[in-house]
Amino acid sequence: MTNSSSFLQDSNSKRLFIAFVVTVLFMLAEVVGGLISSSLALLADAGHMVTDAMALFIALVAVHFSRRKPNTRHTFGYLRLTTIAAFVNATALLLIVLLIIWEAVHLFIEPHHVLGLPMLVIAVAGFCANLFSFWILHRGTEEKNINVRAATLHVLGDLLGSVGAIIAAVVILTTGWSPIDPILSILVSVLVLRSAWRLLKESFHELLEGTPKDVDIDQLRKELCLNIDEIDDVHHVHLWQAGEQRLMTLHVRVTPPQDHDNLLQRIQQYLLKHHNIGHATIQTEYQPCKGEDCDISQLAHISGTQHRH
Repeated sequence: MTNSSSFLQDSNSKRLFIAFVVTVLFMLAEVVGGLISSSLALLADAGHMVTDAMALFIALVAVHFSRRKPNTRHTFGYLRLTTIAAFVNATALLLIVLLIIWEAVHLFIEPHHVLGLPMLVIAVAGFCANLFSFWILHRGTEEKNINVRAATLHVLGDLLGSVGAIIAAVVILTTGWSPIDPILSILVSVLVLRSAWRLLKESFHELLEGTPKDVDIDQLRKELCLNIDEIDDVHHVHLWQAGEQRLMTLHVRVTPPQDHDNLLQRIQQYLLKHHNIGHATIQTEYQPCKGEDCDISQLAHISGTQHRH
């Protein structure tokens, strides 16, 4: 198991840890400021930061366990934990957004007085904290890590929430119009809701071992047949993703090669280079594929319709 010092030296872990500390500190500040000023916009932003702190903590735990080596019971290790963490975080974000919208509607029915100055001070401080956390998480090279992306989305929601709270505070200080507070809370929540729903669908698709959205299986089959001379047909293709690693199994009908190992190596290199598939299990065959799945595969190949195993 990776020790704690090397864990914090990992780029993802270090950025997540820094963002976690900053988020917790300013979450507490916004809760106090929201209660003092009676601002829903501040409390909404603090609510986002609560989920951020949870999201960042879950993301940290997921990164830690995903670094564990595979064993006989978990032959792919714990790579799937990062996807589970993203799914949990997206679900939590959806729930907190719905609660904020519900409370905003309630405030339209029963308006309350908001103290603009304390709200403005805390909102500006929260904006600076969220901007720093977003910069820390967004500046790395691991943008394909769905776990880090989920945590970044939480922080982005807080950043938008802070902007909304600042605007609401300025309007209240200059005009005294307090309904701007729940209005901006709903606006920010809707913006976050759209991104959270998209991430929830993506992580759910990955948990179902769906094909990565940037890979067209039919096109991949055609590419292999066109670019590797020995390949006559590709079928029984299965492609899924665990964490950041893409996994694939496929059958290829080939002309008997002079060097079988060299052919396998060329197929694996092609998949890695063009589709970022680092782990492929390839079964070579010399006879045409027989069976119902083969017929469906060939019909899809001829007609050009989309078909994925």
